[in-house]
Amino acid sequence: MTQTIALVGNPNAGKTSLFNILTGTRQYVGNWAGVTVERKEGWVKGDKKWKMVDLPGIYSLSAQTLEEKIALSFILGDEPDVLLNIIDASNLERNLYFTVQLLETGLPAIVSLNMIDVAEGRGLTIDKDYLEKALGVPVVPMVARKGKGKSTLLKRFDNGARRASLKISYPDNIEQGLASLLPLLNEAGWTSTIDTRWLALMWLEGNESVSTMVNEKTERTILEKMNEIRKAIPSADNQIRQARYEWVERILSESVSKEREESKTWSDRVDSVLLHPLLGLPLFFMFMYLIFQITFSWVGMAGSDLLDGWLSGPISEGIQKALVVMDSPAWFTRLMIEGVVAGMGAVLVFVPQIAILFLCLSFLEDSGYMSRAAVLMDRFLRGIGLNGKAFIPLVLGFGCNVPAIMATRTLEDEKSRLLTALISPFMSCSARLSVYALFVSAFFSAWQAEIVFLLYVFGILMAILTAFILNRFIDTEDELFVMELPPYRTPMVVSLLLHTWDKSKGFVKKAGTIIFGMSVLLWFLGQYSWQGAVPMEDSFLASIGGWVAPVFAPMGFDTWQSGVALITGFLAKEVVVATMGVAYGAGTSVGTLASLLPNTFTPAAAISFLFFVLLYTPCVSTVMVLKKETGSWKWMTFSIVYSFVLAWIVAWIVYVIASWVL
Repeated sequence: MTQTIALVGNPNAGKTSLFNILTGTRQYVGNWAGVTVERKEGWVKGDKKWKMVDLPGIYSLSAQTLEEKIALSFILGDEPDVLLNIIDASNLERNLYFTVQLLETGLPAIVSLNMIDVAEGRGLTIDKDYLEKALGVPVVPMVARKGKGKSTLLKRFDNGARRASLKISYPDNIEQGLASLLPLLNEAGWTSTIDTRWLALMWLEGNESVSTMVNEKTERTILEKMNEIRKAIPSADNQIRQARYEWVERILSESVSKEREESKTWSDRVDSVLLHPLLGLPLFFMFMYLIFQITFSWVGMAGSDLLDGWLSGPISEGIQKALVVMDSPAWFTRLMIEGVVAGMGAVLVFVPQIAILFLCLSFLEDSGYMSRAAVLMDRFLRGIGLNGKAFIPLVLGFGCNVPAIMATRTLEDEKSRLLTALISPFMSCSARLSVYALFVSAFFSAWQAEIVFLLYVFGILMAILTAFILNRFIDTEDELFVMELPPYRTPMVVSLLLHTWDKSKGFVKKAGTIIFGMSVLLWFLGQYSWQGAVPMEDSFLASIGGWVAPVFAPMGFDTWQSGVALITGFLAKEVVVATMGVAYGAGTSVGTLASLLPNTFTPAAAISFLFFVLLYTPCVSTVMVLKKETGSWKWMTFSIVYSFVLAWIVAWIVYVIASWVL
């Protein structure tokens, strides 16, 4: 019989790390809050009777943010067989408040006491047996990221979890209210595995999700009585919260001892520099600039050149010889070499640079630095109606705009979520990186890292400008910004490599699906017209590109090749380079393609083209996710139109200025 384990805990407590070691999957793990924004499922490795559900990290069951609502709705609606609550052993006071809320549900539970190594490093000694007795459920010490404690936890699964029976004594007026509510809930027919006392507590607290559920399933006369009881107890939520914190403090005083006092931790000493009011931001931009130097000048470009040599040399020649041996028709050989290999090769050659960029960003994330960057950016984001927490989705946009928009669920205010979702596409995703790399190598070989760094920074500035404008029309609430600063950790090499592989694999997967299909279609469109087989300049492809080319005449790139590349770029920005590889007939060498670009682009037109690609309409996947997350065709249409118009204006200004300078 299949049983469901719900993995729940505070953000950055190690939930996804534990999920990965138990299921054998590789979900994204970051040393910062807000990594998991939707529930993920998997089977406990080697035992198909246990299904594991990784829920978003939350601090309480108050259900204010979308991820809290996702977690609470699963607990209420699916009633999992076991609650596996993972808590940070080095920060028990904050974590145990949520544990109390979970245990009061009465559902079977196990507590994973994670990061026990960090706690010991801070001189903390935790009496596991006392804590287990106080909570009334099994407690398993662990170091999830290293897999320590896994076997003990699996044995607990096999032995069965105990049903939680934690009962806190609340102030007399709260207890009286509970005593009055319980008969009414029973009268309304509330029979479930969740403790009715917990439902009554959440009702008194005014929990939105519980109140909605009770309102939908309870008769009006009973609801009126329940509402009267709630109104009769002023500040019930504060009283309940205070009682829970007092219980937690009492348990901690008995179960935790500190062997030594640390005046200042290593993380504190590093933060005194990295979070310095004057040095913090310059250091952040210095780190980002260093990443671009590594990606484009020191390591990444050499890898791309090496791969280009293989693709245009042995691999292309090998495929061509194999086709000859198989007596392939001439048209099919040309399709494979000039279409598929040229189109896909034009994109795949940039995989080394993209992998290096992902590796560097993963290092910053796993080390814990990105949380500090969010704190640094809070001061500036407040000026546009957001706070530092919005920085997390925006940074994810450097990888892909789709998860960036989905990550806006971590924001409490609906209007802040909307504003952040609308500006996320201006973060320069990895798909655009192949376009940047191609053009800077062709026109600005001495300033490759500097040009790409400028594009990334400009994208951020356009996002800020857009948010500043929209903030005048979308009222956002001034939220209290609270960001947990996890301790700095040395990133694990295996974890970094897996993150880099997973992200790069997504880029390669597009080359094998979307770009493959587009390369075949583009080759046929470039070989034929209504008159049959024709030179590419007279083909369907040239006609399509020529139809839109006049729109870009003021920016200096009004060729049919540019026009058709920008059209296909709406499907996926990687296709821009693949389209140019086919349209220019560059064969399999990206170096050849780069040498052909100066025939139709001036340096001023090239830099203008880069700014247009940075800002113009996001890919179709991003557009559809934006529609899903905002729930509005209006905002989706606004994003498409606004980004195109902004891109046109900026590209024209850049072209005018660059024509004077270059």
